[in-house]
Amino acid sequence: MKLKNLTTQILSSSVIKIHYKRPLFDSMTHITRSRDAMAVLRNYADPDSIDLKEHFYVLMLSNANRLLGVSLISIGATAGVCVGLKEILQLALITNSTGIIIAHNHPSGTLMPSQSDCEMTERIKEGLSLVDINLLDHLVFTSDGYTSFADNGYL
Repeated sequence: MKLKNLTTQILSSSVIKIHYKRPLFDSMTHITRSRDAMAVLRNYADPDSIDLKEHFYVLMLSNANRLLGVSLISIGATAGVCVGLKEILQLALITNSTGIIIAHNHPSGTLMPSQSDCEMTERIKEGLSLVDINLLDHLVFTSDGYTSFADNGYL
């Protein structure tokens, strides 16, 4: 009985191709403050579900703070949402982002970040820093308003 060459098996893998085409520069929204990012989210988020379940979003930005894309990462329950750092990193790397803004809604109506919000923000910030991507802000929003970690000195 002849043994297979394990080295050959390990090295023969599928071809992986990464493709991303950014929008035309002049058509990209320029994000200069939290209000700009929140305006994008208000256009993107479903207003009928803001008071129902938590939703977690990522806004990917270029070096010139131009919006590369928006992604809904996760939908949770009324009191929480699970967020995977791996998915955030994948999106940021594929879009060649140099900065991101994260955001989630509080169906309860409170704009005050929770302790778990702060811990999650720090974990995401540390993970992004390993690949030279800046966490620019974390927005907590309700149907009535929003709060910004950066504007309030939490970030």
